Amino acid sequence: MPSAEAPISITVKTAAGSLVTVRAENAEELDQVVALSLASVASAVQELEAVVRGGNAAVPPNPQVAAIATQFNATPVSPSVEPQPFNPSMGAGSRNCPHGTMTRIHGLTGKFGPYKGYFCPAKQGDMSKCTTQYIKANQPEWNSFQADQTKA
Repeated sequence: MPSAEAPISITVKTAAGSLVTVRAENAEELDQVVALSLASVASAVQELEAVVRGGNAAVPPNPQVAAIATQFNATPVSPSVEPQPFNPSMGAGSRNCPHGTMTRIHGLTGKFGPYKGYFCPAKQGDMSKCTTQYIKANQPEWNSFQADQTKA
């Protein structure tokens, strides 16, 4: 009996023991899913673990990092780019890119008819603007897609 799960699956165990699994149909989809969800998933897991522990959302320092830093007479530093905090109001089906939460748009008339997709929030003309991620009409997400905007 064939499995209903995606053929590619990656599971990561956090320091507190939570498991996070990402699934994809192919390598390209896996790259896209990981790139878009990495910061949000990490932040959400940190918040959830902090709530379960009854503390705040800060992640405790790793004692191994401090020991290695001492060995090399170094000072650990925080990353210059903070992950985006988990935002429960984003709702199901939201996606992120390096510029923030992507806008879900449903267009009624496009080059090939109606369209649905996730659009990068970077300004028009920005060279780093991400590629739009369109949802195809034959994908299951097409029917459950909840647009932030509808364009005529």
